[in-house]
Amino acid sequence: MAGTGATTATPTASSLARAERFVWLTARVLEQRRFAYHFLGGAAEPVEAALAAYRNEDGGFGHALDPDLRGPVSQPLHTAHALRVLDSIGRCGGLRVERMCRYLTAVSTPDGALPAVHPSQRGFPSAPALAVADDPPSALLATGPVVGLLHRNQVWHAWLFRATDFCWAAVDALGGTARPRDVGAAVVFLDSVPDRSRAEASADRLGRLVRERRLVVLDPPPGEGADPAGGTPSGGGPLPHDYAPTPGSLARRWFTDEEMERSLDRLASRQQEDGGWPAPGREWTPAASLETRPIATVEALRTLRAHGRPVGP
Repeated sequence: MAGTGATTATPTASSLARAERFVWLTARVLEQRRFAYHFLGGAAEPVEAALAAYRNEDGGFGHALDPDLRGPVSQPLHTAHALRVLDSIGRCGGLRVERMCRYLTAVSTPDGALPAVHPSQRGFPSAPALAVADDPPSALLATGPVVGLLHRNQVWHAWLFRATDFCWAAVDALGGTARPRDVGAAVVFLDSVPDRSRAEASADRLGRLVRERRLVVLDPPPGEGADPAGGTPSGGGPLPHDYAPTPGSLARRWFTDEEMERSLDRLASRQQEDGGWPAPGREWTPAASLETRPIATVEALRTLRAHGRPVGP
């Protein structure tokens, strides 16, 4: 496997070449392997090997796989992150995922869903938005993406039945107080849940809610915008591509072509001088921001390419 040979960044270098240098300079091994898989013709096996370093004996994942949760313990948000990685390389199945489902069963709330943060995180650092509680409630933020990705990959496990019911109820309950990150989690669920007619109807309702409640920035000024799971620096908010990172998402129907083009223009313009994209949300510790930026960079390039934007050779 060979890279593009980018060793220095120049004003005329492609977005991909500039990002490549940034990734080799700053990223964890996992994001380096992911970048190589998605953009340099790399294999899936090295991505799996790098991800395995974060896996715990209980079948979950820890060790700051999600940089906003530090420490070694398994957490639902780490497991959601691991599933996203496996889904992106076509390896979301088999005994590995069976073990993950056993972990999910063990840490579920009484209604069969997942808390955003399991109490085992107590004593380890975490972002202020991810507070630790002794008896945390079920959270669409954690449950929706996990359930959606398992359905997307046709994984069948007993845990999914009650968790899917929880997600339907949580999506139906989203209203005037909905947060963008919960809407984003709902979209991941709706994009893959088997009941497609119900999913489309729910997505249509959420799209109207997003526009009516102004949970999206449709005409972003320079420097504005953040993803639904993160914060809203500079007073901005999520952009259309944050809800619909691929054109096949149900959320893509929420926006006109012109709105999506402006959103993608803003995403492309946010590549920084060092070749990377900024970390979403507000910085709470330098380590988390440093580790999040390569993740954001890989995802930005994937989103641009999925929507047909050229990123480089």
